Amino acid sequence: MDYDVKDIKLADEGKLRIEWAEVSMPVLRLIRKRFRRERPLRGIRITACLHVTTETANLMKTLRDGGAEVRLCASNPLSTQDDVAASLVAHEHIPVFAIKGEDHQTYYQHIESAINHKPHITMDDGADVVSHLHAKRKELLKHVLGGTEETTTGVVRLRSMAEKWVLQFPVISVNDAETKHLFDNRYGTGQSTLDGIIRGTNRLISGQTVVVAGYGWCGRGVAMRAKGLGADVIVTEVNPVKALEAVMDGFRVMPMSEAAKIGDFFITVTGNIHVIRPEHFTVMKDGAIVCNSGHFDVELDIPGLRKLSKTSRIVRPGIEQFTLKNGRTVNVLGEGRLVNLALAEGHPSSVMDMSFANQALSAEYLVKHHKKLEKKVYPVPRPIDEDIARLKLQGMHIQIDKLTKEQVKYLASWEIGT
Repeated sequence: MDYDVKDIKLADEGKLRIEWAEVSMPVLRLIRKRFRRERPLRGIRITACLHVTTETANLMKTLRDGGAEVRLCASNPLSTQDDVAASLVAHEHIPVFAIKGEDHQTYYQHIESAINHKPHITMDDGADVVSHLHAKRKELLKHVLGGTEETTTGVVRLRSMAEKWVLQFPVISVNDAETKHLFDNRYGTGQSTLDGIIRGTNRLISGQTVVVAGYGWCGRGVAMRAKGLGADVIVTEVNPVKALEAVMDGFRVMPMSEAAKIGDFFITVTGNIHVIRPEHFTVMKDGAIVCNSGHFDVELDIPGLRKLSKTSRIVRPGIEQFTLKNGRTVNVLGEGRLVNLALAEGHPSSVMDMSFANQALSAEYLVKHHKKLEKKVYPVPRPIDEDIARLKLQGMHIQIDKLTKEQVKYLASWEIGT
């Protein structure tokens, strides 16, 4: 079997961690049980470009048990858990092409290896496989029935492709599912981002000023968790509605040019480029800690920071300290990449349970309905979203009310007024 992982001898350690994650993924377990029985993905080749974590491993096993031929590569050079990659190869016989810390060239070689089986379905976290197919391997597009996309960043890229009539197959935006962004983005990113910062720095959050750039669902979660740990939270935004919401949620809101002067920790979650720039680094406090929890490593202008600096050094694993020409220091976590995966283990498995349930069921939907779909980005069908919520409640042993016949009739009528 073709694969490229750091060390296959790590497989047994990875297997135990995959099993530990599966305990908190009841929805995916139920889907996997049905997939084993029905085999809805029989004969389908899937290329998955995702963070290679314990949760992703359980998704890969589910897709394989549904009959799919799966290949997996990393969607970020620092997000791979090497023991998990080894376990998928050694114990599950799933080809994996991912090594934590791989360079740019290796990253794209791994994408090439993952698409060499001519995928019918792409499964992306950031749209790198889709964009690579369209830019470099157009001859493979004829085989693709459709794709799924996990992140806000990837959906933005794909919608741009669709608007410009470049996209050559339908894609389901898993990120738009309520059972994804309301939980994964908010609670998953919120907890795992602070987890990565604390593991990496061993610094106290309470009493510190934490600047959160962006107040989408991820920013909401990060701000909420930082506040819960006792931080004074400042939000920066470009969207007036989101900025107003942050104010109403009890946070201070101001431009980054002002926040840069008073922040102790800086966390970007915008999905945009150069949110923190040289003019911001220059005025930061001595010892400021800066990180990113958006998908790509472009939110912090690291090249600009290097030009401002006279020296840099690694002061702890995953922390590069820059000494500016003005004498102050700025500490960058995880090379400006996803801090929750660069310095921690990513989202807890219980929220990824719903995200990856959306991935599995969206793949099944594409197999059944791809002929009826246009070359554009679609939301996850509402029935799938609601089924996942019901299954999650079932897995948590929580029951809810049902509408009475009288209530159903009332909601469907227009005659009944005051």
